[in-house]
Amino acid sequence: MIRHTVKPLHRIYDSPIQRFNELSRQRHLAFFARSGFTLIELIVTVTIIVILTGLVLSTVGYVQKKAARSRAETEIAAISAALESYKADNATYVRDPTPNTATDKLDARTMGDPTAASQPYKAASLVLYRALSGDRNLDRAVTAADENFNIDGTALSPPLSQLPQSYLTIKPNMLSPPDQSQNVEYLRDPFANSYGYSTAYQYNSSTGYNPTFDLWSTATLTSSPPSVADQNQWIKNW
Repeated sequence: MIRHTVKPLHRIYDSPIQRFNELSRQRHLAFFARSGFTLIELIVTVTIIVILTGLVLSTVGYVQKKAARSRAETEIAAISAALESYKADNATYVRDPTPNTATDKLDARTMGDPTAASQPYKAASLVLYRALSGDRNLDRAVTAADENFNIDGTALSPPLSQLPQSYLTIKPNMLSPPDQSQNVEYLRDPFANSYGYSTAYQYNSSTGYNPTFDLWSTATLTSSPPSVADQNQWIKNW
């Protein structure tokens, strides 16, 4: 009798415990199932992050390009004003002393690649830089040594009797290379290319655009000869 009585009592008290443990386990699993990510949810999340990243990067790129164009417009306006001051003192705009070289040779109609060694963008910009800055030996400072050079870099004999006149304060970020300890190689636009400066029309009226001077930035476009569509995107004074 005792044996049969104990066994049912064991079953009576054991059954609620099992049910409690089973319910606890189910709640535990349900909690983790609700708090975790399914594969689909993870893919959707990653896709959204990629799309948002692309939007942010494109917006940043647009803002930077717009800022560069704005800066180029400001610099071209400042250089143009300095050229007028130079003309007032010298009765002519900055032009290479030797006809059909550098500033006369660079033709905005047919030459659109400031990175091409065959196109005299850098040489013309150096003539412009020497004339407006007074730094004729390209060492980034105006000293007595500059009295010995013309605006094309050739030696003057006799030398100037005073320091060359400076018509424009040129900021370091307008010069290439960025390393201030090196000599200037060209007048740099905000897109890291050489500015275009030309007096081609003065030499030959079938070339260039303005009878005075052409001044422009290709704004990273480098097709040559330049298309009308590309030239419409240049920052220029015509």
